[in-house]
Amino acid sequence: MKRNLLILISLLFLLAGCSGGTSSSEKSGMNERGDAKSAEMENVSEDRVSFSEKGEQNHAAGEKSKTQNQDGVSEKTVTAERMVIFNAEMDITVKNFENARNALEEKAESYNGYIVQSDSNRYDDEQQSGMMTFRIPQEHFHAFLNDAEGLSVQVNNRRVSGQDVTEEYVDLESRLKSKKAVEARLIEFMKEAQKTEDLLKISSDLADVQEEIEQLAGRKKFLENQTAYSTVTISLQETLVAVPKIDNETLNTWQKIKKQFADNINILLAAGSGIIVFFVGNLPMLLIVGVIVAAIIYIVRKKNKPGQKNNMDSNG
Repeated sequence: MKRNLLILISLLFLLAGCSGGTSSSEKSGMNERGDAKSAEMENVSEDRVSFSEKGEQNHAAGEKSKTQNQDGVSEKTVTAERMVIFNAEMDITVKNFENARNALEEKAESYNGYIVQSDSNRYDDEQQSGMMTFRIPQEHFHAFLNDAEGLSVQVNNRRVSGQDVTEEYVDLESRLKSKKAVEARLIEFMKEAQKTEDLLKISSDLADVQEEIEQLAGRKKFLENQTAYSTVTISLQETLVAVPKIDNETLNTWQKIKKQFADNINILLAAGSGIIVFFVGNLPMLLIVGVIVAAIIYIVRKKNKPGQKNNMDSNG
């Protein structure tokens, strides 16, 4: 009996030990779950505070893995066509400047292009020269250059350059998508934000992201415009020397003779009119002066007559 009693007591102690171990393990498990939950809440809080950088990095990583999973080909090499900005400069000599300028304007319009700038000048009152700048759709770029050469007498200079911006364009697209994804996340966080501090932080980060989106979109649109239209600058010089023609209508010999005769008559009439005006207008003064002069002459003659008579007597 004592033996059976000892065995029973041992079994009871064993059961009590197992029960205590199980309880402690459950408690530790609950504590771990609680810690994990609190850690998760802290991560969410941190995510709301520094969500901009994390969202952009995660999205960029996702885009990168997604791109590389497509048969190991990067997104930059899957571009449908190359993005190249073409520019051309030409210096040509033409027979007639006006005709060549009008022809170039018509060609540009027929290709759905447009003129940006047009300058012209004339030297020695004969020859003309100028410069014209066009924006031509890229698909008609080489055709327009050939048409310009066809209008020229001589091509003095031709320079064509191209700038490949495909990589920059693809990079802009990727960055733009990433920024828009971050913007979407920020808007979601703003809807869920409850604290004023979080709301202000989210609003500030959202404004920064939207500003970056506008800059990227503007640069992308600029590259699209530059690659869609090519810039062509053409300098024109005229070889035609204008020879003046004999214009019989500008001679008018008989009319010139009549004009010269009338001018001389007018001069004589003006001189005669001046003389008449002088004498008639100064007639009183002239009369007084004439009387004085006549009196002086009379007196002088009267004094000289006796002397002359005495001289004659002495001589006789």
